[in-house]
Amino acid sequence: MIPDNGASDERILILAPHGRDAEVIHQVLARNGFGGGAVAGFDAMVTELQLGAGACVIAEEALQDSSVNQLLGWLRTQEPWSDFPFVILISKHNGMTPQAARSTFDQLGNIILLERPLNAETLRSAAASALRGRKRQYEARKILAERMRAAESLRESRAQLLQLNETLESRIEERTRALAQANDRLMNEVIERERVQLAMVQLQKMEAVGRLTGGIAHDFNNLLNVIQGSMDLILYLSKDENAKRKAEVARRACERGGKLTSQLLAFSRNQRLNLRATDIRTLFDGVRELMATSLGSSISLAFDIDARLRFVMADVNQMEMALLNLAINARDAMPAGGKLLVRARLADAPDGLLPAGAYCLISVTDDGQGMDPAIAAKVFEPFFTTKAIGKGTGLGLSQVYGMAQQSGGTARVVSEAGVGTTIEIWLRLASEEKPAHDERPDGVPPQASTGESARILVVEDDSSVRLSMVESLEALGYQVSQAQDGQAGLHELRRDKPSLMITDYLMPGMTGAELVAIANREFPGLPMIIATGYADMEAIDRVIGSNTVLRKPFQLADLAATVKQALGRQAGMVS
Repeated sequence: MIPDNGASDERILILAPHGRDAEVIHQVLARNGFGGGAVAGFDAMVTELQLGAGACVIAEEALQDSSVNQLLGWLRTQEPWSDFPFVILISKHNGMTPQAARSTFDQLGNIILLERPLNAETLRSAAASALRGRKRQYEARKILAERMRAAESLRESRAQLLQLNETLESRIEERTRALAQANDRLMNEVIERERVQLAMVQLQKMEAVGRLTGGIAHDFNNLLNVIQGSMDLILYLSKDENAKRKAEVARRACERGGKLTSQLLAFSRNQRLNLRATDIRTLFDGVRELMATSLGSSISLAFDIDARLRFVMADVNQMEMALLNLAINARDAMPAGGKLLVRARLADAPDGLLPAGAYCLISVTDDGQGMDPAIAAKVFEPFFTTKAIGKGTGLGLSQVYGMAQQSGGTARVVSEAGVGTTIEIWLRLASEEKPAHDERPDGVPPQASTGESARILVVEDDSSVRLSMVESLEALGYQVSQAQDGQAGLHELRRDKPSLMITDYLMPGMTGAELVAIANREFPGLPMIIATGYADMEAIDRVIGSNTVLRKPFQLADLAATVKQALGRQAGMVS
């Protein structure tokens, strides 16, 4: 049993037999306030563990030593409350971990894998996480000890009470009730603490996912924009019909890639809904194949649309993501297979939830396991999930509910254990007779009508994206200058005084929003376009004014129409 002796219980033992790894790791941990030190082998590690430690850092190559069995033997002798944490430093194995290493990892149990090379902050964070988990185990040990002492005290009290007069029976009952109530309070506190900790872990995970997807979206959309621009130029300038057909295939693939990044961002941040009149049949057709693929062959998928229903107010991307989320949840509720029915019909507003009137009711119904009323009442709460830890974020249904609310509708759940579940999405009907659509020219974009009088400055830090935009604008007939960052763009503005500036948002040193803010002060009335694949919309909103946001990846027709519109505003102001 590990002695409860304060500082020794929080030591971090280090076993890295090759090179200066152990010394470097010890120095990094010591600078961050962690105690402990290096050990020579598993014999020494087990000896130190018996004296007390909070975590171990082990290099992967050390696990190849047969003496690791001494450590595994010590692990098997742990107390029930103990799940000792290990931080394992691993190297890349061509995408796979050897079978022997995986077997050892499984036997170690509570591990954090860090891939080398790693930085000091990653090591510090992993060590802190391991110690936090160990401290919670110590708290559990303390609680168990208190309960054992309480139980022992109760046994002693009962032995004494047996020797007393029968008149003491009422006092015994009172004492027992008090101890039971104290125990219940203690267990409730432990359960609540665990719930809060799990919620914090999920929140931190989603924050990390948000940062990751934001960076991916920006870089991926820049790459797509270069390909999109090149394909558009081929379609615009080439006379080779075979090349144009192949370019059209690549251009459509770029459109799908742009839609993918938009859907990724829906998981990690609140997006501004693009509500517009949407044909419900077109919406279902767009997501039918993806839902069927996600469900697999064991689940049949059917759609049913009310003949009276046509257009609803919805954000197409968000609705497709919501329907896909619901399909995945239904699949998990039907492990042995089943049926999924997606319906859309006209319905009157549910009492007390929405203003009176007719709405579009989209329902997704499965014949799976269902839920009891207590669980069904919580499914839209953020972080609430019935799935195992690590199998779900608890945010899918809360995103569906938030999207429905932002769309002017609501969401409800109807479920019965053993029968199935229906998720309802209520949306407003569209007042327009036909769906709104992007004003994108279907053919070749028009030549610039302003001719040589329009000079455009392109500010973009990615040289490939910048070259693509410059070539596209020149192909449209504009005079174009360029700058590689915000400072260079500001210098070019002051020197050349162009008719229009197009700037990227995420750039080193000075962002596009900051550049626009300065340009607005120095060159009032200058039309500007912010081109971005992922941006902090609040920062853009503060400086947007009459300027335009051009979302990457964009087509040549989008670029031509946006530039023409911006220059048209300037001409209107001048006249």
